[in-house]
Amino acid sequence: MTGQTDIVIVGGGLTGPTLALALAGAGISSTIVDSLPEDTLRDGDFDGRGYALALTAQRLLAAIGLWDAVADHAQPILDIQISDGHSGSGPSPLALHFDHAEIEEGPMGYMVEDRYLRRALLDAARADPLITQINETSVTGQTIDTAAHVTLSDGSERSAAVLIGADGRGSGTASRAGIHRTGWGYDQTALVCAISHERPHNGTAHQFFMPEGPLAILPLPGNCSSIVWTETADRAAAINALSDEDYLRVLRPRFGSFLGDIALAGQRFTYPLGITIADRFVDERLALIGDAAHGMHPIAGQGLNAGYRDIAALAEVLVDARRRGEDIGSILVLERYQQWRRFDVNTLALATDGFNRLFSNDNPLLRLGRDLGLGLTNAIPGLRRKLIREAAGLTGDVPRLMQGRPL
Repeated sequence: MTGQTDIVIVGGGLTGPTLALALAGAGISSTIVDSLPEDTLRDGDFDGRGYALALTAQRLLAAIGLWDAVADHAQPILDIQISDGHSGSGPSPLALHFDHAEIEEGPMGYMVEDRYLRRALLDAARADPLITQINETSVTGQTIDTAAHVTLSDGSERSAAVLIGADGRGSGTASRAGIHRTGWGYDQTALVCAISHERPHNGTAHQFFMPEGPLAILPLPGNCSSIVWTETADRAAAINALSDEDYLRVLRPRFGSFLGDIALAGQRFTYPLGITIADRFVDERLALIGDAAHGMHPIAGQGLNAGYRDIAALAEVLVDARRRGEDIGSILVLERYQQWRRFDVNTLALATDGFNRLFSNDNPLLRLGRDLGLGLTNAIPGLRRKLIREAAGLTGDVPRLMQGRPL
């Protein structure tokens, strides 16, 4: 059996279906191929995972008609507190405070749990006649000629004008195309969970920089927060092996008491931290998005937001090319997407790498310098406002969808 759509997307996580919906709104059809069963992707149990969506990412979801499905489950991020500290000693008094009231656009972003965002994407994709979803199937081969062709594990084939790799850091789409990666590990592991707490968070996100790595406390609806807790790899493995009670005993002195008593809510996860960037984002009739193109340290919370900016830029390039009568799979078209995204991705990756190296240590001179830097930045309103707009995704060449405008 063979089938043809305008686009074939390998990977049915968060980026693949979002791109398919963005393109469908402009009349471009897609086939999404994913190895996981749909029931697994739809699992509605709260597992503690959440995403910090920048304001521009929320605008993208609104522009493709998805935001209404998750809005009731979203927590606005109204303030961000960034500080240096040690476990058990509390944050440095020289903290950096971002207040959403300093910009006119509203909240800097929103926290949305994985279960709500993923389910909304699946429902919207299933309901769109221009999107075909194939689950429990993997890609076993791909070839490029006047079209992109993929062979699937069920023996069928699919063809399209463009093949999209949205299949993560170990992208098979990229490796089959001979696209190599540059990157390194940090010998750090992120411990991820959700916690409930006695006191309200008031929509404030916290980033505590500890010598072992940052601790992010991100507000979820109600008296709950998502935790991304970085430790050295060996230390994280030992902590993750503890019982829930002992896990909390280690977390409490790092977390502090400002939200009252805390308890685990949902499952616990770990994932190793590193940086990886594809040597190129495009090839003839092929483009990479999200983690398939780039993966970076979560220190700035920009992983999914960078992927969504890929989607908005690529969708705009493809739709504009189609309207001009161009072949959307031409390397000349796809290189416009790479040119748009490459510098921004490299800059963001180097910034997150530099911040992690600067803050994940206990050198007294560096600690003094970074504390003074945070305090000085907080004292300069113009600089602080610029950084708030950066956190909200409002700077640079913002694609139309991330401005909330249709394609």
